Amino acid sequence: MKTGYVEGRSVAIEFRFAHNEYDRLPALAADLVRGRVAVIATGTTNATLAAKAATTTIPFVFNGAVDPVQAGLVASLNRPGRNVTGVNSMSGELGAKRLALLHELLPRAERFAYLTSTTSPTKDSALTDVQAAASTFGRQIEILYADTNREIDTAFESLVQKRIDALLVSESPRFQQRRVQVAALAAHHRVPAIYADREIALAGGLMSYGPDLADAVRQSGVYVGRILKGEKPADLPVMRATKFEFIINVHAAKLLSLIFPPGLLAIADEVIE
Repeated sequence: MKTGYVEGRSVAIEFRFAHNEYDRLPALAADLVRGRVAVIATGTTNATLAAKAATTTIPFVFNGAVDPVQAGLVASLNRPGRNVTGVNSMSGELGAKRLALLHELLPRAERFAYLTSTTSPTKDSALTDVQAAASTFGRQIEILYADTNREIDTAFESLVQKRIDALLVSESPRFQQRRVQVAALAAHHRVPAIYADREIALAGGLMSYGPDLADAVRQSGVYVGRILKGEKPADLPVMRATKFEFIINVHAAKLLSLIFPPGLLAIADEVIE
């Protein structure tokens, strides 16, 4: 509505969902290209990379955590220079901040673990940031990979075996989709954890820190509207997320016999009782 378009009246929207089956994304992107849509909008990094491979002419607006310059999506943030622009949610770059929040809650914790997905396009850069942050705190960090339900179960079992004090869970659609399982396992094994997705905190996770995804989607929608009105993606600078959310779940803390310090409670954007 903000851009003057109303679905079903002045614009028609074709939806395609892969339901986290990433191998389906190229075919879905190709289907949109064959349909000669006016503009493509993508909501995940994997979908963005599929759209990039499918077309060099149809404009598309991405919304994802991957660095768009490193991924070859755009020439630069200020002047994308191609058929692509969008919003960098920066979630993959926030590992250091999440570790700092976890460290503030658990200052005596010595052994941390970082759970990520093997299919995450941001896993390498995010891992580098987390390891660098851990070294500044003088803490050890164990790296765990998981994609399937069974691998997630195994990862949490290994946390207990390795006597991990606290866990960081990376940004990944797989973990978001399995949020109830992830939050339940952390509670069952009594592992304090911080997540990239607010949905996991809402599902019972201890706390989360990440971009305000609703705001990022709104920003993407504005760009789609401007492109439909004739502007070119090459001339629209890539936006970076400017709003972030820190969510605290007090109920989850009680189950772990933890008390959030006043300083963390004071900066939380939402406290779940």
